[in-house]
Amino acid sequence: MTKVKFPKNFLWGGATAANQLEGAYLEDGKGLSLPDVLPGGKKRMQVVNSPEFDFAIHEDKYFYPNHIGIDHYHHFKEDIALFAEMGFKCYRFSISWPRIFPKGDEIEPNEAGLKFYDAVIEECLKNDIEPVITISHYELPLNLITKYGGWKNKKLIDFYERYAKVVLERYYHKVKYWMTFNEINSAAHFPIMSQGLTKVNGGDDHKNIFQAWHNQFVASAKAVKIGHELDSNLQIGCMILYATTYSYDSNPKNQLATLKTNQENNFFCADVQVRGHYPSYTRSLLEKYDINPQDLDVTEDELTVLAEYPVDYIGFSYYMSTVEEVTRKDLKGSDGNMIGGISNPFLKSSDWGWQIDPDGLRIALNELYDRYEKPLFIVENGLGAKDEPDSNHYVADDYRIDYLRQHIIAIRDALNDGVKVMGYTPWGCIDLVSASTGEMSKRYGFIYVDEDDEGKGTFNRYKKKSFDWYRQVISSNGENLS
Repeated sequence: MTKVKFPKNFLWGGATAANQLEGAYLEDGKGLSLPDVLPGGKKRMQVVNSPEFDFAIHEDKYFYPNHIGIDHYHHFKEDIALFAEMGFKCYRFSISWPRIFPKGDEIEPNEAGLKFYDAVIEECLKNDIEPVITISHYELPLNLITKYGGWKNKKLIDFYERYAKVVLERYYHKVKYWMTFNEINSAAHFPIMSQGLTKVNGGDDHKNIFQAWHNQFVASAKAVKIGHELDSNLQIGCMILYATTYSYDSNPKNQLATLKTNQENNFFCADVQVRGHYPSYTRSLLEKYDINPQDLDVTEDELTVLAEYPVDYIGFSYYMSTVEEVTRKDLKGSDGNMIGGISNPFLKSSDWGWQIDPDGLRIALNELYDRYEKPLFIVENGLGAKDEPDSNHYVADDYRIDYLRQHIIAIRDALNDGVKVMGYTPWGCIDLVSASTGEMSKRYGFIYVDEDDEGKGTFNRYKKKSFDWYRQVISSNGENLS
């Protein structure tokens, strides 16, 4: 049989998030977002989960890297031109909710914020790049946390619906591909980023997390409804964090634990958003956290909305796999994308301890497609590494090329397995601020940005070795990976 090739319309590109690269955190009427109060450094999540965290800016104690990002707000034309030079077919980016509704609960949007994204989208289209927009990517307006308590409050459904309606009506005739929430299932591990919940406002109570998820599911379905009523051809997807999960051994207890972990971490949110109803294991999952289903505020009308407006495709991030083990206490743990797990002795790890597993991506693609039979879009994948530029600012990042090559081969193998894959947008196609640590030194990009962890540097952009390599991959539609 002839080996399957990448489809002619395969969406090669790259991915970023507004809060991690735009900067200009108070410019042109933008309001404060959650990332604007997250300090930089490896202890970011430790600070956020402490009882002293108060959702305020303390410049006497911390540096706030998201205030600056990589100043994409003033460099977007230059950056998109570099993406076009690589041959991007698409560019996945997010709209900053507080640029459009600074406090999140206003009636009228901020026109200056909309005009910025007018310009970004036009720049993409001018360069024959298809915009792929995430409506909400870890940038909840701060006011919706401090005044309303984050996504556990059902009022946020209406605020999100108003925001989604504004951006969808503004851009639907120019943007075909959308995602409603970034890594919606990540709240299983760190609800602060997607739900605005941490220990000080109820993030350690799983009832709040599940209520927030339900509210987000309803909001997402309402966005799908708005989009499809504007244009039935719009493609509106969910977006989940996916970490292929293995049992440490054949012990049935570990096998059962792996099943349960997969249900909770990898499938629960997608099951609701793709299938349009809560899965059969929901009750046992709630029982795990001593939650009575009757204590959640869920209405029949909301369940009807979920059923009538499921998503069109599944977008997902894949960086690593994890290992489940519940019978021993002597095994070394592993950190990765803030998930953790047991170290896999068969895998190598990145500079930040994320275990590198391209075969796990092929498994993930098969597992997701077998389960849902809807198109898949790999919208984040990449290697965070400590790049060392030479005297000419050139980074010979062969380690990144090897990582991406192996994962692209895994996608090709999954296509051969019969999986339908829409596209591939490696994360941080240009260096940006890390979400988990707030560091610039954790670099993913094909483009080096001269900026350090304290926000100092020229902010000049330089092409890495991987830049030309990825251009060759795209121009050959995945045939030339050497």
